Amino acid sequence: MLYQQTIAAPFSLSGVGLHSGEQVSVTVKPAPIDAGRYFIYGGAKIPADTSVVKASQLSTELRHNGTGVRTVEHLLSALFGMGVHNACIEMSSAELPILDGSALPWVEAIAQVGIETQVEGDRLVPLAETVTVAKGDSFVTAIPADTLRFTYGVEYPSKAIGEQWFSWAPTITEFSEKFATEIAPARTFTLAAFIDQARAAGLIKGGSLDNAIVCDSDRWLNPPLRFENEPCRHKLLDLIGDISLLGFLPRAHILAYKASHNLHAEFALAIAKQQVSAT
Repeated sequence: MLYQQTIAAPFSLSGVGLHSGEQVSVTVKPAPIDAGRYFIYGGAKIPADTSVVKASQLSTELRHNGTGVRTVEHLLSALFGMGVHNACIEMSSAELPILDGSALPWVEAIAQVGIETQVEGDRLVPLAETVTVAKGDSFVTAIPADTLRFTYGVEYPSKAIGEQWFSWAPTITEFSEKFATEIAPARTFTLAAFIDQARAAGLIKGGSLDNAIVCDSDRWLNPPLRFENEPCRHKLLDLIGDISLLGFLPRAHILAYKASHNLHAEFALAIAKQQVSAT
């Protein structure tokens, strides 16, 4: 059986949705063994797993029986990064709040209420063979390995970002501690040239310099950065949130380059399909 934990007590946070611009309150509550992480919104229960993930621009969306929740990746990354496998997430609106653009406020709230171990067991699931998804020169791949490692690469047409790579290999016992300090604080980012295009598409209505780092072709408009390679670390934060839809971490070296939320989701689905075939 897989190792399982939940939070020791409920907590609530509120803020504005990045894309909707709407105010939303979120309450995260403990959940029983094998409940998984799931959202309650509009009278519907939406599981945080690969069966309900949908294509969405600039965020991850989960949709079940006609009801959806959006921009779930930062909270899911925080829960998974802190070792929370079972949680009930109640929302007052369909999009989670962007907060400061990172997973850190969620991590701090989880740390404040504490974590309760429910089941002792395996913390990593063996990967039978290499899994790869790709689109153009973007890809995500998982290579079977003895230990867990993530490597992420990004490339953007700005001197402020350029090409960055970040490799991260915490031991499984220190995963949560390292996630909280080395991944969770990294904020979402964009290029100023992309903002008008995104807003014309009805996106980032709640975006501001308080919840994202923004650069032009040469420099950051709202420094300082929390890490020299903050954009690359944030992409890894997103990846962890998106592949947490599996409900487990594979024992593998997971390597991604210029990947989107959609490609992350396709990757999680490919691993899920492999696991089903292997059983």
